[in-house]
Amino acid sequence: MTALVPLLVTLPLLGAAIALIAGRHRRFQVGVSVVTLVLTLAIATVLLVAVDSSNLPFAVSVGGWPVPFGIVLYVDRLAALLVMVSSVVLLAVLLFSIGQGAADGDDDTPVSIFHPTYLILAAGIFVAFTAGDLFNLYVGFEILLVASYVLITLGNSEQRIRAGITYIVVSLVSSILFLAAIAMIYGATGTVNMVQLADRMTQLPQETQYVLHVMLLLAFAIKAAVFPVSFWLPDSYPTAPAPVTAVFAGLLTKVGVYAILRTETQIFLENDLNTILLIAALATMVIGILGAVAQAELKRILSFTLVSHVGYMIFGIAIATPAAIGATIYYMVHHIVVQTTLFLAVGLVERRAGSTSILKVKGLMRAAPVIALLYFIPAVNLGGLPPFSGFIGKYALFDAGAAVGTPLMMTLIVAGIATSLLTLYALMRAWNLSFWREEDDSTETEQRTAYLQAAPAAATVTERRVIPRIMTAATAGMVAVSVALTIFAGPLYEVCARVGGALLEPITVVQLDESVDMSGEVQ
Repeated sequence: MTALVPLLVTLPLLGAAIALIAGRHRRFQVGVSVVTLVLTLAIATVLLVAVDSSNLPFAVSVGGWPVPFGIVLYVDRLAALLVMVSSVVLLAVLLFSIGQGAADGDDDTPVSIFHPTYLILAAGIFVAFTAGDLFNLYVGFEILLVASYVLITLGNSEQRIRAGITYIVVSLVSSILFLAAIAMIYGATGTVNMVQLADRMTQLPQETQYVLHVMLLLAFAIKAAVFPVSFWLPDSYPTAPAPVTAVFAGLLTKVGVYAILRTETQIFLENDLNTILLIAALATMVIGILGAVAQAELKRILSFTLVSHVGYMIFGIAIATPAAIGATIYYMVHHIVVQTTLFLAVGLVERRAGSTSILKVKGLMRAAPVIALLYFIPAVNLGGLPPFSGFIGKYALFDAGAAVGTPLMMTLIVAGIATSLLTLYALMRAWNLSFWREEDDSTETEQRTAYLQAAPAAATVTERRVIPRIMTAATAGMVAVSVALTIFAGPLYEVCARVGGALLEPITVVQLDESVDMSGEVQ
């Protein structure tokens, strides 16, 4: 079983190399990309079942180097679950992009560049989720960020280049902070291995722990788009091609949330900044959703809701109880799937109507009822309408917060309920204007939505384009996965609850190729 762990990283990298070599053979590139992600999904599923049944994490010391000098790939329930969900999302978005490329040519997603870069992005995400030390977590971030720089600027339009520059500058600032924090942690403890840090960090003076803690938290908060360092996201994501925006929205910020979750529960559990995290979660939820309500363009609405719902995850991490951590992980899985699905549905709207402005798009219920359904189901799910997974995740978070019962916790619960209602309002307003409104309703609608006229303009209006069946099928598949999160909420939540309990327990053993105890000695 150990041999499967390195394949999570090596398969996407090998696939990227093959796809790059076969740059002139479109079908071969497509086949390599699809097969690579299907194999990764299968391996992650097998590892999740094995880890969950054995109740022991898997670890491989790459290259045979002893801990802490070698690269350790570490797969516990959390890593296996997130790799599996990420593989599903990456595969669905890839199929969507294949359909778009077949219909439009290479204008937005040039195949010779897109497929190798996309697989490198996948490798970076998997490295981040399976990294056993902080430096290789940093390497994972840099791999996915380098790939994202390319993907976000595909098409070479002025708007995309401008957004890409903002994204690059912010990401570099975050990376510099992260690397500086790693250097300081190594200087203070003599290691960056997470197993060893869980023990050695508690031996440092509290002041030193706080400095290291704040630096890491700030670096991860930028990547996760936590307020007030979330300003870059709403202007960066909407400019990219639809498949790129979908995978960015679903996964990239969750890698930052994952890093916060991992370090808060396993490295800084006894040096918490939970009050600061609660305040940041409150501001992220409220300011993010107020920004969404003020938008008149579908991609910007979704980008602001993305920011606001990161606040729910930070809220769960800050509660710091097993129930709250389990609820946070369930909500992460829900949000990865649902947010990606919504962006894919908006991609279909853009092709069918030629715009994503809710002031310009109208009559889609009659013209495209399938797209209307594909948008509606994840929209009400994200809004937290019962019995969908969004409601289940939020209820579990609120229940965990109410169990603590402090005034700040109760304030967060009220803010979370208000954010959920405003999310539903923003998404259903877009549904009403874009799908239900008929061509002759424009005068009354303009009077009721006059306040949106000052909102940032939508992306450039394009001609209406044909929608290949594979694009609709990929979106429908993601809708089915989002519904499955509700149907199978019981078993999935039980897995997440076991993850939450394990993360708050001391790390005692890393199993398989080499076992290491808390002191880092090879057994």
